[in-house]
Amino acid sequence: MPIDAAKATSAEPRTTELAWDHKDVQLYHLGIGAGAATPEKPHPATDPGELRYTLERALHVLPSFATVAGGGMALAGGLSAPGIDVELAAVLHGGQSVTVHRPLPVSGRATQTSTVPAVYDKGHTRSNAAVIVLRSEVADQDGPLWTCDTQIFVRGEGGFGGARGPATRLELPSRAPDLTTERHLREDQALLYRLSGDWNPLHADPDFARLAGFDRPILHGLCSYGVTLKAVVDLALGGDVSRVRAYTTRFAGVVFPGETLRLRIWREAPEPGRIQVSVTAADRDDAPVLADTV
Repeated sequence: MPIDAAKATSAEPRTTELAWDHKDVQLYHLGIGAGAATPEKPHPATDPGELRYTLERALHVLPSFATVAGGGMALAGGLSAPGIDVELAAVLHGGQSVTVHRPLPVSGRATQTSTVPAVYDKGHTRSNAAVIVLRSEVADQDGPLWTCDTQIFVRGEGGFGGARGPATRLELPSRAPDLTTERHLREDQALLYRLSGDWNPLHADPDFARLAGFDRPILHGLCSYGVTLKAVVDLALGGDVSRVRAYTTRFAGVVFPGETLRLRIWREAPEPGRIQVSVTAADRDDAPVLADTV
């Protein structure tokens, strides 16, 4: 089997040294739409709140930057973990969570420790897939910075006899959302976002996209993830990135560059201190994009 679950989960942790500076942060923010006009900010280039994402003297760091900091892409690194040997064209990003232990610095050096805590067998479903859970724990000289859990969905690799894993789904609140907004994605959004380190050709090469079953390149799930968090911070958290302690989502559907995301935001759902979000493709009858998003 291309996936040896026992070998993957019992392997020694792998460590990688990470380094980043303000240019990496600024590039990431631009890749998720900073500096682009929105319904709330028609003139973003000089908007004080927007300059916190784009101008080095005023910079703060969106917590989702943890998914790309220092080139430490968990998705890419996980595909070379012991016991895992899969075709890139069969891989989709299934879910992502980031837990922030303290505010991310604008520049830094840190050590990333990577493990595979679980491999789930979805072989009895129509997709016949495996789900690989990758964990990246990052710390600098002052202690833990963040923890990322990445779920990789590998088509055609189920049926090895492993546990099916959790299947929880988060219901949307029954009341109307507190906030609704839209975020238009540029035609070159994926080309810009991939400069932060996710070089998967699925997001740029039409021939590879067709090999993977899509008629054209799709947007990175983590780009939609970042676009969504930025909107929530700007609209529901007063622009204060330090108020984000954790952020999780399930990638429920694809997005194509040039489309528009529709975000519905509920405060204190389902409990105080939490914000729940639904993200859909406005151009395709609100087809799901991000689900179980808190």
